[in-house]
Order: sequence, then C-alpha cells, then structure tokens
Amino acid sequence: MPRLTTETIGAGDQSWLGSSHGIHECRTEVLDISTFTAATHFPNGFIPSGTPVAKVGGVLVPYDSTEATVNGAGVLAGHLFTDQPVVGTNDFGVPVLDHGRVKVAKVPQGANAFTAPVAAAKRAATTIVYI
Repeated sequence: MPRLTTETIGAGDQSWLGSSHGIHECRTEVLDISTFTAATHFPNGFIPSGTPVAKVGGVLVPYDSTEATVNGAGVLAGHLFTDQPVVGTNDFGVPVLDHGRVKVAKVPQGANAFTAPVAAAKRAATTIVYI
C-alpha cells in the first residue's frame, strides 16, 4: 500500500496586505529554515504569510525589528507572501513581497508586535508603504 498524505496549500491570512500592488511581482528567495524556531516562528507547522524577513548571506532569516540594528538581520528584505509549510530541515524557496502597501497591525511577528522600520537603512531593500 502506498504511503499517501493529504496536504492543503493556500495563501494563508493575507489581511496584512494594504493593496494588491506588488503581489504579482513577488521575487523568489531561499529561506534558511535553521534560523527560524518552531515555538516562535511556526508553532502551527508553517511560517505565516506576512512574516517579515531579512536577507543575510544570500538567504532569508527572521527580521530583527530592533531599530538600532541597521545591518544583517536588521535590514528588511520584505514579507513572506504566502504561508510556508515547514517539513524537515532543508532550506526552500519562498515568494517575498518587497514593494506595495502593508498594514502594520496585521503583520505576524511571533511573540512581539511588528513595528514598521523608521530608519532608512532598515528599509533600504524595499519600497513598502506601511499603513
């Protein structure tokens, strides 16, 4: 008997989007799953749509919203466009929204509330308008 599994794939809760601008131009990047923790970033088995990410060493890592951190993980690369199921420990490609409008109050950020970056250096890699 074959080992069959059922998986439901969807976009997730995209209420964090402030407009449809940019959704057809999401870029594909590789997510370094080893930098995300199950309890904080994917307690339900997936990293939620809207999660802010930074690009360090050519791969995506969790974004550090501490305003004084303006390099590495402190530079916003964008937001994951769709829910990303986590299966195993291999890195994988994800769609990233790096321009458009985003509702700050709806951005998932683990245990902490998301704060829109103020410093120009923190948002230099994006053209996102936070509302």
